[in-house]
Amino acid sequence: MGRGRAKAKQVKVARRLKYNSGGTDLDRLRGELGVNQNSQDDHDPYDDDSSYEDLAARYADYAEDYDEKDGTGKS
Repeated sequence: MGRGRAKAKQVKVARRLKYNSGGTDLDRLRGELGVNQNSQDDHDPYDDDSSYEDLAARYADYAEDYDEKDGTGKS
């Protein structure tokens, strides 16, 4: 006996977790994950022109190979 009470408690906890969307402490979560709080959250690493140029230079050879195999004559 007693299985009914345990199951009822589990259902109660599951419903609370499912339907309670509030109460998330983002600062505590950052601390647990080890994220630096001084970092800029809105910073997009792809906004820098230099990073785009680095990526373009890195993959330029692949683009040339693709164009040659493709037969489109682009280069």
